[in-house]
Formats: sequence, C-alpha cells, structure tokens
Amino acid sequence: MRTKKHFLLIATLFIAVFSSAQHIIPVPFKTEALASEFVFQKKVRIISDARDQETARYLSERLKKYTEVVQSELPAGGDIILNTSETVSELGSEGYQLEITNGQIKITANSNQGLFYGIQSLLQLLPAEVQAGEPFTLNGYTIQGVKITDMPKYAWRSFMLDSGRQYQRPEFIKRYLDLMAMLKMNVFHWHLTEGQGWRIEIKKYPKLTEIGSNVATGKEQQGYYTQDEIRDIVAYAAKLYIDVVPEIDVPGHAEAALTAYPEMSCFNEIPESVMQYSAHLFCGGKESTYHFLEDILDEICDLFPSSYIHLGGDEAPKDNWDKCPHCQNKIKQEGLLDSDQLQSYFSSRLATYLQQKGKKAIFWGDVVYADGYPLPENVVIQWWNWKKHGDTALINAIKRGHQVIVNTNYYSYFNYPVVSWSKYGVERTFDMRDAYEKNPGDLTSPHPLVMGMCCSLWTDWYVQEHMVDKRVFPRIYTLAEQMWNKGNRLPFDEFNKLVKSKYYFLHLLGVDYGPALREEVPADYNWD
Repeated sequence: MRTKKHFLLIATLFIAVFSSAQHIIPVPFKTEALASEFVFQKKVRIISDARDQETARYLSERLKKYTEVVQSELPAGGDIILNTSETVSELGSEGYQLEITNGQIKITANSNQGLFYGIQSLLQLLPAEVQAGEPFTLNGYTIQGVKITDMPKYAWRSFMLDSGRQYQRPEFIKRYLDLMAMLKMNVFHWHLTEGQGWRIEIKKYPKLTEIGSNVATGKEQQGYYTQDEIRDIVAYAAKLYIDVVPEIDVPGHAEAALTAYPEMSCFNEIPESVMQYSAHLFCGGKESTYHFLEDILDEICDLFPSSYIHLGGDEAPKDNWDKCPHCQNKIKQEGLLDSDQLQSYFSSRLATYLQQKGKKAIFWGDVVYADGYPLPENVVIQWWNWKKHGDTALINAIKRGHQVIVNTNYYSYFNYPVVSWSKYGVERTFDMRDAYEKNPGDLTSPHPLVMGMCCSLWTDWYVQEHMVDKRVFPRIYTLAEQMWNKGNRLPFDEFNKLVKSKYYFLHLLGVDYGPALREEVPADYNWD
C-alpha cells in the first residue's frame, strides 16, 4: 500500500538527483542554469499586458491558495512578468521563454497560448502540493535560476478518448482536459459514436440518444451528452487552449445509430450491439443516408468550433454493401469498381459537404489503403493500423498530398496494457520502454505533411472510468514527450527516473497510475 511517507521519500530522492528545471515533462528544447534564484514572499505581483490578462488570471487562480496574489498591468514592476512580444518570433505560436532570475520570473511568448505553456513549465518547478492543489505555503520557497527556451515539435498533439463504448461523466472529461493541458497537449479527439452507444444529442433525430445511447447493457454503457453539456466542455477546453475534435464514425461502427434508425441500413434491419465491429453499415446507396448524415453534421458543426471533424472510416466490412441493391445501383451510377470504391465515394461526399462549411475531414487510414476514387483536398489521414498494414497509410496519404496524424496502435494505444488482460494477449501489450524506444510513429524526420501525433484510450472490453488512469499513466508522459520535444532525447533510464519523480504529484492529484515497466507489474496486479 502506498503511503504519504513512501511518496515523500521517493520525491526527496529524485529532488537530490535532478535540478529543478529537469523536472519538466515534456523536456524543454533548451535549458540554461543561471547563478540566481527566486524566493517567494508573502505577496506575489503578477504583471501582464492588457491582452494577456486572461492568461494572468489563470496563473493567479493557480497560486492564490498558496500566497497573496496581486494582478496588474504593465509597465508596473512585478515579481512574475507575462508578456507577449514579437521579438521572439522564432518560438512560433506555441513556444515560450521562461527566465528565473534574482527577484523575478519572466515568461515571454508570441501568443497567450505560448504564455500558457510557459506557465505549465513554471508550475512543474513548484512543489507537488502546489501543482496538485493540496495545502502548502509558498512563502520562502526558492526556485533556482534558469532560462528555458522551448517550442513544440508538432502543431497537433492530441489525446483520444473513446466515449462510444463506455460513457464517461462530463466531470471526468474535464479532469482529463486538465491533465492534457499539464502535458502541453492541444487537441482532445472525442470518439462519440460506436456500436455500443451514440453519445451526442442531435435535436433533429432524438432517437439517436433516446435509443442509441442505451443499446448496451454493461456498467457505464448508457448515457449521452446534451448539447449544453458539450458546449460547456468545449468552452472549458478552450480556456486550456485545447481544441475539441468530435468523431462521428461512419459508415461502420454504427450499430447504435442503426438500432435507432434502421431505415439508414441496407436492409432496414436492427443490428446487434457489438463491442468490435460488424458489416452493419450506414447504407452507401440510399440518398436518404447522405441527407441524414448531413443533417447530423450541421448540428455537429454548430456545436464544435474546431476546423476539424473526424468521420471515422475504419473497419467497415462490405458484406452487406456487396449484397445491397441500393449500394450496387450507386456503384453503377457513379462508375465505381466495387464496394471499396463506394466507401471512397461515401467519404468524399461527406468531406466535400464539410469543405463547404469551412471544415476539414479526418479519416482513419483505412480509406487510403487502396488506389482508386480520389478524396478531396480537405481530407486528413490518421495513421493507426501498424499491426496489419505497417506504414501503408502514411506513405499513401503523403503520396496523395494529404496531411497525416500519427497514431499507430504500436505504441500509442493505452488500451493495450503493460501485460495481458481480458482479450488483450501478449502481442497487444507494451510498456513505457517500448513506447519510448520502439514507437514506429515517433518519426525522426517527419514529412512536412505530418501535422502531429495522437495517443488513444479505447474502452473496448469494458474499460470503466476507474480503470482509465492506470492505463494512461505513466505511459502518456512518453507520448507527450514525443509530440512536444524537438530537441535531443534523454536516454530511457534517465527519462524513466524523471517520470518516477512525478509519482508523488500524481498520488496527490488522485491519479491511480499503473506500472510503467513489465518487470514492475506484481503477479497479482489487477487491471480492473
């Protein structure tokens, strides 16, 4: 059993090993030690320009429990200076400089988002109790002098949560948004529809939630998000500089929707709710299907200001399409070769609809495995299935001029546990060393069309809320590092020590992290 004394001992040991600046994950691009120090007094003055006030308020809220905070505008003098300046244009839109000298902390960036990430690094230099919101006093606390220059490797740094198979409460979603911000991730990919649940309220089609959100019978498998709840979550994320990208998976993984509206399937059949996938797809031959999905996308676009909408496109067996007279007639009408090209037509048509609304469409890599029907230029490909297809999706997407998000199932799928569990055999396991040293998606010299990386937590085989932390943490530190750090990487053993220095903080925060390495998993460890 973990005790506070145990965690304090671990924290003390690692403080002795690492300087304060070396406690930051993702590791900054450049760190310079300075012969200075900043000592917190009873009162801290946070000074910023008028355009940076919102970011300054965020820092004030984080610190006011631990010291008296006074917030005012430049050019007044202060203890902590936040400043957006065009003189640091080389940092890009998300980079920052953090400089700690005698009597002053200064964060400079080109944007409020850059300032926000500088604040995230500053917070990691403070005691774990302060980071976690636990009782502490900062009066007299000292930070060693340092100058940090930092900017991200990728513009797209995302975490995907599957709320389709398992429903999570809005409070849980917000908790993970906070954790993402801590790791400088900026996109929440929200998987909202599945065979086992339709989770988003659509006013025009109320049966999607009346029926579709309740098709599965397991624990935490019923429920949906009202449009007001979604707006609230999107607004909460925006304050953390996180873009919420919804995923409406089509034509497959649609059994919940087709249970509510079976007339949108090929044979008007109510399918079974399935944990994985089946041949029960939205019918690609009926015009009514396209009108139905366009109506849904109209409401999705109104709810989510993001420039991106994810339309799935993975794991869509064509057995029913091959037999469906509507689909076969559509293939002839459009001069297509087969049902696979019908999916390309289906995807292209929906992507074009989104393009007219000023949006880009993201699809899983399945849509570019074969040559054939071209997809419009607003399509982005999410490369995932390394296990079966290697880098085919990456190569084909780049060849066709599509941007790519890297999300290989080896090793960025946190539903793959460290050791075997449930339906996950040893071939679908990985530990933190695997992710750090062997991730095929960790590209050394990415093509300019590679816009970033994603890590995912699928909830198949009944991963409930209380099981999520131990799958995500601590391995997510590795993926955050690969998304952000564009400098030289630490050797794994050093990085592992750095991660372990975070355990006391995670404990205080209430994160039920799991084992990092295979050799650390007790024989009786319970992934449930």
